[in-house]
Amino acid sequence: MTFVPKTYTVESVTSGHPDKVCDQISDAILDACLAQDPMSRVAMESFGGHGLVVVGGEVTTSAKVDYEAVAKKVYKDVGYDQEMKFLINVVQQSPDIAGC
Repeated sequence: MTFVPKTYTVESVTSGHPDKVCDQISDAILDACLAQDPMSRVAMESFGGHGLVVVGGEVTTSAKVDYEAVAKKVYKDVGYDQEMKFLINVVQQSPDIAGC
């Protein structure tokens, strides 16, 4: 019998890393939707770096959320003050997804 070692990989980044900030933005948008409409369905992704943050996703909600304002608040709350461009593309979910 041959022993085959298992390899595990883990990503670990520090606070303020773009991946963590983008996760916080997506989470904050979800929280904002759920605060107004507990039945919200939110599929949100954020990514960014080098002066640009892109927020995109699909929602089924009656909540009225300013997605860009939420993203900018998270960015500021983390402690960043550099100029950042935000590109927001959030649309209504397809009825096929929204009904699931």
